[in-house]
Amino acid sequence: MLQVKAPAGRLGHAGAMDRTHSEPGGPRLAPTDLRFWAVLALALAFLALGALFLAVPEAGALIYGIPEPAGSGRTALRAIGARDIALALYLAGLALFSTRRAVAVVLGASLVIPACDLALVAGSAAWWQVALHALSAGVLALVAVWVARPPMGR
Repeated sequence: MLQVKAPAGRLGHAGAMDRTHSEPGGPRLAPTDLRFWAVLALALAFLALGALFLAVPEAGALIYGIPEPAGSGRTALRAIGARDIALALYLAGLALFSTRRAVAVVLGASLVIPACDLALVAGSAAWWQVALHALSAGVLALVAVWVARPPMGR
């Protein structure tokens, strides 16, 4: 049987994976980079928020800015919780296993979530509930831009 082996290159020996070298799509976030921990902190915040919506939908409704629905309306609140947990897992997985650019793209694309949330509650929610959605959008945007930038000194 004929075996083909990739030639050794920038990565050392053939096929080596090294988190410190550049890869297609940009380098990965390293645990020594504060941006890595900022993304994981965002993931943890969305995980906690999602868990709250699943476990205590009435508290989720209060935070989201809608009246607490009765009966099957609580299912929609739990769907918001599942959405937030999925986002948390996407962010954590990308921060741990993908490139900095991929993390930034998902953070930027995730701006759709608070933008839609803002549109849904604008005019009916209290100012602080609207402010939470706007703050969420602002944090996602700032972290996306920060993660997309190359590290200082490069």
